[in-house]
Amino acid sequence: MILKIQIGRDNPILRKKSVKISKFDKKLKKFVKQMIATMLAKNGVGLAAPQVGRNERVAILNFQLGRKKFKPIALANPEIVDASMETMMEEEGCLSLPGIFGKVKRWKTATVKFQDEAGNPRALELDGLNARAVQHEIDHLDGILFVDKIEGEIREEK
Repeated sequence: MILKIQIGRDNPILRKKSVKISKFDKKLKKFVKQMIATMLAKNGVGLAAPQVGRNERVAILNFQLGRKKFKPIALANPEIVDASMETMMEEEGCLSLPGIFGKVKRWKTATVKFQDEAGNPRALELDGLNARAVQHEIDHLDGILFVDKIEGEIREEK
């Protein structure tokens, strides 16, 4: 089932801080599957629960693991525990803000701690697009949109 994407810069669901996941049950597993299907159907790099109407700390990321291989991974209660001093400025977009793009400064590398959909603790050291994507999705969980961080011009496509 493809979930409805919440859109809009002032959407209250997208602007609310999400609550921690405490139950790792069949409902969460089903929700994760629906989020993955939605992200893939919309050609997204990532998707956070608020983007599909739930203020829970879960995000899906389609990490690039090789040159052309991608693997969707669910992150519950993700938090960045380490990041590089070095940053990179790249253009971002968002499924919740269709047609809007702008350059955002992010850490070049980031280590994220999270729980998988069974509640097991995990950690990943990420760089490049993967590091940028996890920072973008964690911002969603905190009610922050990438447009809040754009440096320079906002580009709009119709």
